[in-house]
Amino acid sequence: MIKQLMAALAMAGLCAGAQAAYKDGTYTAEGTGNASKIQVEVVVASGKITSVKVLKHGETEMLLKGAEKRISKKVIAKNGTEGVKTLSGATNSSKGILEAVNKALEQAK
Repeated sequence: MIKQLMAALAMAGLCAGAQAAYKDGTYTAEGTGNASKIQVEVVVASGKITSVKVLKHGETEMLLKGAEKRISKKVIAKNGTEGVKTLSGATNSSKGILEAVNKALEQAK
């Protein structure tokens, strides 16, 4: 339970301040999912996130695809990860995607 709380606090810290305008470009980064590293590609155009795609992973395909679809839409709509919640049933995969997106967005600052 303590590990989960610490992970949630760490994720909240990573998400803070993610609403900024970003430099245009295509950025890739990795996060840690349930069973593997998850590599994502984040595309920024005119300072806004226009695309979030998972490039590589070793997660359960069905769970990862659900998390990718939901999280991608939310990240694009919010232009960052602040307030984007994980998908129930795919929590660790969701956290891995969000971690990777945050790392990619750090490159875009």
